[in-house]
Amino acid sequence: MIFRQLFDADSSTYTYILGCETTHEAVVIDPVFEQHTRDIALLRELSLNVKYSLDTHVHADHVTGAWLLKEKEGAEIALAADYEADGVDIALKDGMVLAFGDSSVTAMHTPGHTNGCFTFVTNDKQMAFPGDCLLIRSAGRTDFQAGDVHTMWKSIQDKIFSLPDDCLLYPAHDYMGRTVSTVAEEKRYNPRIGGDAREEDFVGYMNNLGLPHPRQLEIALPANLKCGRADESITLPDWAPITITFAGVPEVAPDWVARQGEAVCILDVRSQEEYNGELGHIEGSLSIPLSELRDRLHEVPVNRPVVVICQSGKRSAMATQILRSVGRDKVANIPGGILHWTKLALPGVNQT
Repeated sequence: MIFRQLFDADSSTYTYILGCETTHEAVVIDPVFEQHTRDIALLRELSLNVKYSLDTHVHADHVTGAWLLKEKEGAEIALAADYEADGVDIALKDGMVLAFGDSSVTAMHTPGHTNGCFTFVTNDKQMAFPGDCLLIRSAGRTDFQAGDVHTMWKSIQDKIFSLPDDCLLYPAHDYMGRTVSTVAEEKRYNPRIGGDAREEDFVGYMNNLGLPHPRQLEIALPANLKCGRADESITLPDWAPITITFAGVPEVAPDWVARQGEAVCILDVRSQEEYNGELGHIEGSLSIPLSELRDRLHEVPVNRPVVVICQSGKRSAMATQILRSVGRDKVANIPGGILHWTKLALPGVNQT
């Protein structure tokens, strides 16, 4: 099975991509709204088609990216039926199986952090995604969203700890850089519920955490009860058919650029020798070598979008990031550079 673990630093949220190697169908667990372009870029690069967007629970610290995955990629949204959230395609009940190609996950109801928490377990029981019910050497808070510490005790002890000892546990969050644990580790070392802890020990620990409410609570909860559906005022870039690479670089296809004429500025960041060399250059392009770009930013037009090119698309990717760092939002890299442009036999190349 194809597996990737991704991280949102702002909310310390892990997003997981699981894909079938045969059919390339996939599920995304706990997507983050602001990381949508990153996730889509990776899915595209791995040739994965999203069948389901799964949230382990209604999050209080970030807005889910479920609606964007549905709107842009056709993913069905799965969330606990208990929430009665708007926009849900599959209202999860305990024991439901969600298949994607030759793989599947089983939805195991593990309330306690909230009343609608689920743990997703792979069909071979080698991986489980317990959301905020069980964290690495920790457990999710139980003081709001219909949470209950006694219910969480039962969810962990009777369900999560019933999984094989070598089952890998991938949490929804971690604030110390930890990425994975196992059932055996948490049974033995979790200071809240592991070792010889009894229910009264766990309850006493959890009831005295004294945590402040999550800083995005007032935004995240209402948004997540409609599966992260964005207001009409929130839009993705639309000045060109932009795609974002997994490295965060906006790209636009060279054939689109060739059709725009003078409506865009083509910035060539190769050396002057390369610009006038055997590969030639695109007529009307602006030549500023990458090594000089930071000192010559004032020469780059501000009244039209800028697309950047080099020999293969690597130096121009860096130039794109430089332009973005100074507030230029209508900028994109031409992947493959002048080599790809020539291979496609696009017009406008001036060769000496």
